Amino acid sequence: MATSSTVRLTVAQATVQFLSAQYSESDGVEQKLFAGCFGIFGHGNVAGLGQALLQAELTDPDALPYVLGRNEQAMVHSAVAYARMKDRLQTWAVSSSVGPGATNMVTGAALATINRLPVLLLPADTFASRSASPLLQELEVPQSGDVTVNDCFRPVSKYFDRIWRPEQLPSALLAAMRVLTDPVETGAVTICLPQDVQAEAYDWPEALFAKRVWHVARPLPEPARIEAAVRAIRQAERPLIVAGGGVGYSRAHEALAGFVEATGIPVGQSQAGKGSLLYDHPQCLGAIGSTGTTAANEIARTADLVIGIGTRYSDFTTASRTAFAAPDVQFININVAGLDAVKQAGLGIVADARESLQALTAALQGYRVDDSYATQVSELKAEWDATVDAVYHPKVPNGGAGGLLTQNEVIGMVNELSDPRDVVVCAAGSMPGDLHKLWRTRDPLGYHVEYGYSCMGYEVAGGLGVAMACPDRDVFVMVGDGSYLMMATELVTAVQEGTKIITVLVQNHGFASIGSLSESLGSQRFGTKYRRRSGTGRLDGDLLPVDLAANAASLGVEVIKVATAAEFADAVKVAKGADESIVIYVETDPLIGAPDSESWWDVPVSEVSTLSSTQQAREVYDKYKATQKLFLNPVQP
Repeated sequence: MATSSTVRLTVAQATVQFLSAQYSESDGVEQKLFAGCFGIFGHGNVAGLGQALLQAELTDPDALPYVLGRNEQAMVHSAVAYARMKDRLQTWAVSSSVGPGATNMVTGAALATINRLPVLLLPADTFASRSASPLLQELEVPQSGDVTVNDCFRPVSKYFDRIWRPEQLPSALLAAMRVLTDPVETGAVTICLPQDVQAEAYDWPEALFAKRVWHVARPLPEPARIEAAVRAIRQAERPLIVAGGGVGYSRAHEALAGFVEATGIPVGQSQAGKGSLLYDHPQCLGAIGSTGTTAANEIARTADLVIGIGTRYSDFTTASRTAFAAPDVQFININVAGLDAVKQAGLGIVADARESLQALTAALQGYRVDDSYATQVSELKAEWDATVDAVYHPKVPNGGAGGLLTQNEVIGMVNELSDPRDVVVCAAGSMPGDLHKLWRTRDPLGYHVEYGYSCMGYEVAGGLGVAMACPDRDVFVMVGDGSYLMMATELVTAVQEGTKIITVLVQNHGFASIGSLSESLGSQRFGTKYRRRSGTGRLDGDLLPVDLAANAASLGVEVIKVATAAEFADAVKVAKGADESIVIYVETDPLIGAPDSESWWDVPVSEVSTLSSTQQAREVYDKYKATQKLFLNPVQP
């Protein structure tokens, strides 16, 4: 029997009511932790969470708004993109049915956890009672009765639980909120809800549904670590900063600008760190690493001290440990995560980026890099800016084969015709590397490239999430035909929600990025072109007659087909002035790439081969492999 201190609800109803009462707080600013719940209903959740979301919507439409998605993986991508634009202070829950609906979300979960972005996954599960087993879509494992397909979420979730009984729900929900709001531990959180348990009623303490505010802390740096870092910086002759995504999540853009303006230390940016300084800042050398600028990579080669701020030093950032070539190079790592703070044998400052930068700025008063070093930084930056100008504005427009536009021209036109506060979104293919080099970021939130998992199909779904998070900005989704074909379904969701995204669909008849990589590795672009199978039995026949523009139009969006630079520019202007989503379709020449980064990425080449192209590629690989190094030089505390 219910009492005055309890309320009788189903497990699903209690979950929805609890989530609607959760808030995050940082720097004294509160906001709802969950903007809503994405969902696709099936037999596993339609009568549980589906009923609970309906009941909540009819009672209070703003409690936990429901959005119908078209693909479970895509819904997770949208939620993650939203969370990134909200500095991880707000996210979405995502509900699916049991079986394929749930396992579709596993890729999204991996993406969230690798990028350290919060999302709550609520997959349905099989019956806790086992009263009707085996169920439709149930996995039967001979050696274990309690394993379900949802156990696939365990290795890609930062927290995992399964609610076998209603009494387990409160502790699971509280643990989930702790992880979602922890800047170190955040990622995908998965709570599996068996179908029968979702619909089971229980007398819940009313206190479970009281407003809860989760404080997102700013860990302060230890004074001794700041002192050690100051000594190392003062002794360095060629210091360099590598700015990562942690600069953004700490909202440390102004602190970073103040630090480098006072010291003159130049900055290279990872994919996640692009925008930490705006492109025209005197100390900003742009992208660093395998897809970096020649300016940043030249400075990296001779840097004697690398100050990593909020970076996890991926292989692209370090050019597979070849970017930092000075024999005695040392590292200082500012990061809230101890895992990242100790990388490269660095002096770890386990603390908030903004607080650490402010402390370093104060402690380094009077310090500035040598004038000759500052001059070199300025000259290299100017040279790279001229390189970008040249590919943005080629002497002969439509410089590709047969008068096609190049991808460089497309990027340049979108960059220059968009507003500074607009956002570019990308994830996979050749486009992310080209954007990393070439895109001139004019706003800290203007660059959104998912490159922790580099997941094909993220682009449209991620663009939807970005647009929902920032309705006052235009969102340009840059996507190639390969990634578009993986997952374009959320164009339908954008139409449904009245959410505007501008999708630039680049048709290059295959996998341009892997094609180029294949060629460089001696594999002759094998298996990367969209071709008919010819009489030889190989995929080397005519181009496939796939009409992606017609496909996009069938999903309910307006499509503008363009072929020339003038037509493309006009299309961008039309899209900017529109109130609804638009797709700009353009064919480009896949064989004309962006300017060389003068860098490397470790992708092993066959050690033996009968192909001369592979033999030659192996010689190049061995040359670069010989320069790869471990970083073991300690900075004394």
